[in-house]
Amino acid sequence: MRGGPGEAERRQRWGRLFEELDSNKDGRVDIRELRQGLARLGGGDPDRGAQQGIAPEGGTDPDGGLDLEEFILYLQEREQRLLLLFHSLDRNQDGQIDVSEIQQSFRALGISISLEQAEKILHSMDRDGTMTIDWQEWRDHFLLHSLENVEDVLYFWKHSTVLDIGECLTVPDEFSEQEKLTGMWWKQLVAGAVAGAVSRTGTAPLDRLKVFMQVHASKTNRLNILGGLWSMIQEGGVRSLWRGNGINVLKIAPESAIKFMAYEQIKRAIRGQQETLHVQERFVAGSLAGATAQTIIYPMEVLKTRLTLRRTGQYKGLLDCAWQILEREGPRAFYRGYLPNVLGIIPYAGIDLAVYETLKNQWLQQYSHDSADPGILVLLACGTISSTCGQIASYPLALVRTRMQAQASIEGAPQLSMLGLLRHILSQEGVRGLYRGIAPNFMKVIPAVSISYVVYENMKQALGVTSSPNHGLQIPKPSSARSSLLKPHSREPDGRGAVPGDYNCRTPDLCIAGTGH
Repeated sequence: MRGGPGEAERRQRWGRLFEELDSNKDGRVDIRELRQGLARLGGGDPDRGAQQGIAPEGGTDPDGGLDLEEFILYLQEREQRLLLLFHSLDRNQDGQIDVSEIQQSFRALGISISLEQAEKILHSMDRDGTMTIDWQEWRDHFLLHSLENVEDVLYFWKHSTVLDIGECLTVPDEFSEQEKLTGMWWKQLVAGAVAGAVSRTGTAPLDRLKVFMQVHASKTNRLNILGGLWSMIQEGGVRSLWRGNGINVLKIAPESAIKFMAYEQIKRAIRGQQETLHVQERFVAGSLAGATAQTIIYPMEVLKTRLTLRRTGQYKGLLDCAWQILEREGPRAFYRGYLPNVLGIIPYAGIDLAVYETLKNQWLQQYSHDSADPGILVLLACGTISSTCGQIASYPLALVRTRMQAQASIEGAPQLSMLGLLRHILSQEGVRGLYRGIAPNFMKVIPAVSISYVVYENMKQALGVTSSPNHGLQIPKPSSARSSLLKPHSREPDGRGAVPGDYNCRTPDLCIAGTGH
């Protein structure tokens, strides 16, 4: 069924629905009545809806409710959007949505679901037993209910780049049109930057030890973790363990901002007339955005390495270090190690994304019988495993980068190119030489993830970032009924997914799946 009944018939149907919801017959539908109505109409868990989004726009006037005209205005707009969503998912334009079309929508988002799972989603809306959904079934199911069946998967499994383990090579976060319009995106970036700063400061001794071992450890000196820590403390005291941390924290903000802006522009260029980016295209866009950010802030990477390895009294501070490098080595020194650094983005971001998608799909196939929410421990575990795998793959390039950045400051060290340094390490130390310092790198992963997550959650609360997916309904003040009734909240940024139920996004068939690209 393509169209709908006439305007008069629709207003009558909406009027009957209003009367059914208005249980106290005061001419207004408030939150309590809406919750009760959802329970009577079989709209899933009404308490869940109440907790995750039944709130007035702006957080005030919770009992104001809507009169009949405001209610009709909302439903009018809502039906138009639902019709757009229906036609977008109805890929063969036969007036019905079938199982294969549900699977195709998920596949476009990089999620593989089984036939059984697709049938389960379809069955929840299919009233006549045809195993297809026509317009009336679609409209009646979603007119007052959230698009929870599909969107949960994308919301809960957003791969979080807020889990800061000291590397900045991951594919950037996705932000929906709704988040961009409301300014929620910058709050999430700020919260992530603060979490990263605290996390890096807390694990700075292990990070300095990693760099120290990358540059100085060899077969001959057999420098280990305890020996490296003791050597640094002997040379500069306990405070020396935090050398280089200042600039490591300082570079978070510009790198995140540049990467985000570059990612948005590159996504638009790649997407063209497409409705969304597939996982592979997202990887390409993320890698190019990462390369752009690294190109611009790379001199800070060189300064971080030099300040981390400095001896007591060698530099007076950041500016003195920069001036000495410029004076003695010239401007080209600020881009030493740039090539292995950029090349390292590909294995890191690619494997990180691929492992996370694999773990996500595995969990969804085996455990998502009642809910797509895996819980925070599963999410943290998947994020940590995928990032660690990415680090293992890119670590040899990271080690070569660090040695190239540092070699000019080490007396007697040969000034080698990337390939020359690789050959030198392999001939002198073998493959193990490419993984010097990886032990303290692994040691800092769990504390870094834990600290960044805890700080991020607290920063979200302080900045007013919504921390739960909205599967409920939001009643605005009567004055805003025309534009934003029952508007979904933004999702919390737990990684690479997007806002559930973002009905303002540009591609309606993706809005239902919650991508909002």
